[in-house]
Amino acid sequence: MGLIKSTFHFAGGALVGIYVAQNYNVPQVTGLVNTGLAIAKHFEEQYRKPSNSKPEDKP
Repeated sequence: MGLIKSTFHFAGGALVGIYVAQNYNVPQVTGLVNTGLAIAKHFEEQYRKPSNSKPEDKP
């Protein structure tokens, strides 16, 4: 019963999403995602711990 119910909800959501995307002015999400990834990368580079793996001088 759970598989049929979840499949029905997924298909219904997909159909509603298609209808809304075709009939309303929905903004593109790719620009928002790219901006979020750039900000996350900036924070990671800024707050990353310095690595302690220095090459050792061995004879």
